[in-house]
Amino acid sequence: MSRITLVNYGLGNIQAFVNIYKRLNIPVDVAVTPNQLANSEKIILPGVGAFDWAMTKLNNSGLREKLDEIVLEHKIPVLGVCVGMQMMSLHSDEGVLPGLGWIKSNVVRFKPETIGDAPLPHMGWNDVIPVESEGLFRGIAEPRYYFLHSYCIVPRSQSNVLATAQYGTKFTAAVQRGNVFGTQFHPEKSHHWGIEFLRNFATI
Repeated sequence: MSRITLVNYGLGNIQAFVNIYKRLNIPVDVAVTPNQLANSEKIILPGVGAFDWAMTKLNNSGLREKLDEIVLEHKIPVLGVCVGMQMMSLHSDEGVLPGLGWIKSNVVRFKPETIGDAPLPHMGWNDVIPVESEGLFRGIAEPRYYFLHSYCIVPRSQSNVLATAQYGTKFTAAVQRGNVFGTQFHPEKSHHWGIEFLRNFATI
């Protein structure tokens, strides 16, 4: 079972992930310097707040170059969560800064004409429909996860859609491109469904 490294660039629910992996008896580290990322086996990139703010924090952390190296060159599996996933796209309607570009996708705001009277942000629990029941969703019956967002990722290729959910309209809830994975939902806040999801990430 792989050791998990959490990227601490100043945003995200770091301790919640650490607590889950400790309960699962899965080794977990927190990286705040490039050297602490160097020998990573699996990486989690969390995120909360606005896209440009998150990208600025990551770019200023000194971790960006090492992340690109180990994800793109060494193909280490990485899981982005919420804004951490959105940062993996090319850009976001929420800001002007370029994203990491690890997945060919854009991040767009939910449109009133598609969600009707549903409020923004989308906050609460939703059923999630995996494209397949293996991989990160292996063994998870009727997956249901906690969301908090007003923007959603739109991959250019449907082959990168790992799961969908419904909020007035169908949207992408999870993505994958090779060793790069992402979720719009928060597994660290999603009870047993989230715990099993994070366990699966450690074992893929």
